[in-house]
Amino acid sequence: MSLITAVSGAPFARMLGVGSYSPARVVTNAEMCERIDSTDEWIRERSGITERRFAAPDETVADMAVAAASKALASAGITADQVDCVIVASVTHLKATPSAAAEVSHRLGAGRAPAFDISAACAGFCYGLSMAQDFIRGGSAKYVVVIGVEKLTDIVDPNDRSTAFLFADGAGAAVIGPSDTPAIGPTVWGADGSQLDAITMSGRYEDLRDDETAEYPHVVMQGQAVFRWAVHDMSIVAQQALDAAGITADQLDAFIPHQANLRIVDAMVRSLKLPADIPVARDIVTSGNTSAASIPLAMDHMLQAGQIRSGGLALLIGFGAGLAYAAQVVELP
Repeated sequence: MSLITAVSGAPFARMLGVGSYSPARVVTNAEMCERIDSTDEWIRERSGITERRFAAPDETVADMAVAAASKALASAGITADQVDCVIVASVTHLKATPSAAAEVSHRLGAGRAPAFDISAACAGFCYGLSMAQDFIRGGSAKYVVVIGVEKLTDIVDPNDRSTAFLFADGAGAAVIGPSDTPAIGPTVWGADGSQLDAITMSGRYEDLRDDETAEYPHVVMQGQAVFRWAVHDMSIVAQQALDAAGITADQLDAFIPHQANLRIVDAMVRSLKLPADIPVARDIVTSGNTSAASIPLAMDHMLQAGQIRSGGLALLIGFGAGLAYAAQVVELP
């Protein structure tokens, strides 16, 4: 007989509120073309992007995360001292330690709530959402703040014609709490480490220490390979998430995929055979690719604009470097 006291949590978990933050600086395609050999027409055709947001030089990942999380807490009607865990998904907090989450938790006023970062690139928010649900149902937490935040301008070469126009900065957050009914479906997730080179860094940070002439590491990507993988493999994962949740595409109220590229989004819509009247996130047009921030950022923008309704069902899917991916159906807050 075990002497350990059993711990049980809520029967289910749900998203209680969302919030987002976009930096003030708007960067148009015309401005991008001052640095790279391209045109507004080419950028729109290749990515769908017309403009994106860049953080100020002194604006940090933690600054943006706190701004988004504060709005999410207000939306959920939860105070910071009720938060039991803070999860920050990001690949652009450029400190090995301490975590961005520890700073964010302190600045929010969450006391000594456990806080940690996860590195799953563009799938990071969906990874965090899955973990938060498990914490709540397992009894480790009652309220969890999940934040996707990136300052990609810190790790993108502004002169790289293949990536500079794609990436941007921003943050999105959600508060996850207990529920008496299912409101977050099973997560379909994974990572294909055999394709590490598809999206990676140009070098190692330690090279800067060993070689004064070394180039500062920046994101490099095999664009066509990533495009083919996302369109084919991620459409399968998205369908698996629908199947795991026990619903069909025509029962969705929204489709909110990672905002990697508008052509990828539209190809996935066709592959899933989504009805024409289902709202689809196309936030990349004005926000660019914000990696881990893109799904909560797009979700909040759609809710604020009245494009999607509270209580509706949305299919989320994130995918990116690793190659990591995660998808789940959620009930919108």
